Amino acid sequence: QVHMVESGGGSVQAGGSLRLSCAVSGDTITSRSMGWFRQDPAKEREEVAFIDSFGGTRYADSVNGRFTISRDNAKNTLYLFMNSLQPEDTAMYYCATADGRWPLFSLTRTDFDYWGQGTQVTVSS
Repeated sequence: QVHMVESGGGSVQAGGSLRLSCAVSGDTITSRSMGWFRQDPAKEREEVAFIDSFGGTRYADSVNGRFTISRDNAKNTLYLFMNSLQPEDTAMYYCATADGRWPLFSLTRTDFDYWGQGTQVTVSS
């Protein structure tokens, strides 16, 4: 069974940076697509960034240019580097994994079949 654990969340001031990590066990991520999502309690869970098995990436417009998703297949770990954080980035951040067969451009939340428990990011103004 795949187990995913996020870490690296915390509280920062606007303009600050954080690096989130997602350690995966139970299966190799090499051939799988990976993603970060976030959810504010008052909103639906939304896409943040995706990375496929070839290293291709896709970002939500709201984070493009500020966040960078990467993966280390040798460590079976996914990362999210978050720069220039703003109060609207405050949310619980979740990592997830999807079958690598699906094209990056077509991935949606429902394609992701394993999820972590989340790590909280809070940005103060």
